[in-house]
Order: sequence, then C-alpha cells, then structure tokens
Amino acid sequence: MSRATTSTSMHRDRHRPPPARRRRGAALDAALLEAAWDELRAVGYPRFTLDGVASRAGTSRPVLARRWSNRAELLIAALRHRSSSAAQAPPDTGTLRGDVLAVLRQMSAAVGEITGVLSFLFADYFSATGRPPSDIREQAIAGGGSVMTTIIQRAVERGEIDPSRLTPHIASLPVDLVRHDLIMNLAPVPDQTLTEIVDQIFLPLVEPRS
Repeated sequence: MSRATTSTSMHRDRHRPPPARRRRGAALDAALLEAAWDELRAVGYPRFTLDGVASRAGTSRPVLARRWSNRAELLIAALRHRSSSAAQAPPDTGTLRGDVLAVLRQMSAAVGEITGVLSFLFADYFSATGRPPSDIREQAIAGGGSVMTTIIQRAVERGEIDPSRLTPHIASLPVDLVRHDLIMNLAPVPDQTLTEIVDQIFLPLVEPRS
C-alpha cells in the first residue's frame, strides 16, 4: 500500500463516527420502554405489538420477550415508565396545602394522557395474564410517593403536621385517591376534586389539634 493511500485511509478513519455503543441493563430497558410508548402513540393500542416495538427500537422480538412475555405486560411497564419519567421535583410553595395540591395537579396532568388506553388494556390484560384488571392500578400508574415524603418532612419541620397522627397509609392517602380516580374515570381529575381531597380529607387527618 502506498504512502498516499495509507494517509488517505487514516484521514477517513479520523472522521469516521465511532461505532454505536450497545445499550445494556437499565439503559436498554429505558430505551425499549420509550420505544413502546412511541409505538403506542403512533399506532394505537389495537395495533400495538412486540414486533412493532422491536422494529422501532432497532432490536429483535426475543430481546423484548425475555423481559415481557406479552404486549399487556410490556404496555403496563411502558405506562409506568412514562408516568415516572414525567414526575417533577417536589414543589415548595411554602405551605403543606400548596405543596400537596401542586403534586396532585402534576400527577393528574402527567397520568391523564395515558388513561385513554387503559380501557382497551383491561380486557386484554386479563386474557393474557389471567390476573384481574385491578392489578393495573399499582403497576401502570406510578404515584408521587417519594415526592410526598419530602413534602411531609418539610411540613413536620414547619409544625404543620402532628407526627403522632401520621401513618404510612395517611401519608399516601392523597396520591392513592388521585390514582384511584384516574383509573376509575379514565380522565384527569377535576381541580375541585383535588382541592376536596386536600382540604376535607387529608389536612384534617394530619394537622395538629388546637
């Protein structure tokens, strides 16, 4: 090989893009779930398939099948991933009431976009897994549990919450009620309902007694 040819080859190699890294572990799972969400939005639930997701993700069906045995399981994982990734940092309005309302509004807005597919998913989920559709509530809809923990800790420090009145079930109650409403009504929760959950249900349970 001549010196000129060698020089030209080296020049090309320097400008050639590096080979793409193979995705593994959590990065691969996240990419597959993003592809599943994009496929769902593009074709709708009736035409949603593992083959379609694999093609969109640039991988093979066996890669998906090793993680999710059917499209119902894949879709539930994609919905949970979507609602989790849409979560925002804990709001800091300066008051317990304002913080909890902000979390519930964020949750309703983020999850509201996925509720439309759940009505199609219920029957297929039972057919594919033999498990009741109520399982979807916990699997598909990620709540604001960790965010609520931060909010409650700040409220305790400000003296807005009596720690002796607080239990794990009470702490998660606002998020649980909103999640239930989203699943039952398949629509974003009205702001009036969110306000009622905070003012008439949650705050009276945790505020210090006068």
